Amino acid sequence: MDPIRTLHPLARAWLLDGPLSADLDAYLALLERGRYAEGSVEKHLRALAHFSHWMTRCRLAAEQLDEDFVDQFLNHHLPRCDCHATALRTRGDLSAGLGHLLTVLRLQRVIAEPPSPTGPVAEELCRYDAHMRDARGLAAGTREGRLSIVGQLLLWKFSGRAFAVGELQAEDLRSFIAQELTRVNSVSHATALASALRAYFRYRSTCGDVVHALLGVIASPARWALATLPRALTPQEVQRLMTHCEQTRSSPRRLLAMVRLALDLGLRGGEIARLELCDIDWRAGTLTLKRTKSVRQDVLPLPAATGEALAEYLRHERPTSTMSTVFVRRHAPHDQPVGVDVVRDAIGNALRRAGIPHGRSHSLRHTLACRLVNSGGSIKEVADVLRHRSLNTSLIYAKLDQQRLAEVALPWFGSAA
Repeated sequence: MDPIRTLHPLARAWLLDGPLSADLDAYLALLERGRYAEGSVEKHLRALAHFSHWMTRCRLAAEQLDEDFVDQFLNHHLPRCDCHATALRTRGDLSAGLGHLLTVLRLQRVIAEPPSPTGPVAEELCRYDAHMRDARGLAAGTREGRLSIVGQLLLWKFSGRAFAVGELQAEDLRSFIAQELTRVNSVSHATALASALRAYFRYRSTCGDVVHALLGVIASPARWALATLPRALTPQEVQRLMTHCEQTRSSPRRLLAMVRLALDLGLRGGEIARLELCDIDWRAGTLTLKRTKSVRQDVLPLPAATGEALAEYLRHERPTSTMSTVFVRRHAPHDQPVGVDVVRDAIGNALRRAGIPHGRSHSLRHTLACRLVNSGGSIKEVADVLRHRSLNTSLIYAKLDQQRLAEVALPWFGSAA
């Protein structure tokens, strides 16, 4: 069925007679490749029709469009919209549909790609990003977070001026940090701020800049090392989680495979999302991690229960896809890998629905480590299984080694012991 024919006659006229009519076929082809449901296709077309009608009133051509015009439509026209009642007015649906429109127009080369930032600050950020990627081996998410903070500092100081780190004074840095903490006053933001700025000025130090005075200004919030206990699941909670995975109605095999990878092998959410079919050696019973947090390649033994959960998902529940990743999207756009947020949300929601409110996806990794130390494993073995680069990272699990802690505990004064 032609999805355009299902629209209201007025909305159909806005589409077919408007400035976006020449791009309709390409737009529908994009939705078809993503295997969007009929209801989603209808909403996207209604969003396109409303926007096309607004473009006609504003005498805009498709070649003029960019993110600014979409923002103008959403932020200025939509709150005061006086179009016919058939016009779609749901902001979320409009934003999604128009995002696809900009993608199609760029694929068709009707409009240009967004210009890359230029200028001294942009060049400095590019150099720093290359250093973090090539010399430090940092993940894309870590680099992105640090670049955002450092970019704000440099634009705050050098916007419209030549870039020179030597001009940054301690008072400038204090003012910027105070401004940021006024904007977002939380311990986590303060920690991220201090970490990003300290890392950047250490990089500038390797470039020959004298930045010791600036490093002295950056103070981290009080957070005592090893002060807390890792949030691990008890055997009873693990059993409740497994029972929930088996009984859930929405993709139970995918959920169980993700949980098994985190609980049996200690995989992080990003490692689960990036896992590919070729990484599993079924004959040898091994699993290879190629793009880990520490930029190494690790070969792990594949436990029978984990392999069985993966095989069940691949045989009976994984959507047909050309992607090489193990886990692919269930909803449109299809034929794409899942992101790390999908893994974290799936496991986190399962924990909450199983009655474990304190848990999150990383708690399954903690559970594996606690199980190792309480079964007689050493901290070195925990570090090897969790693939920690430094043994110090694994020391916190010594606080959960019940057997060895009992051996060194002194008798309480006045007790029978």
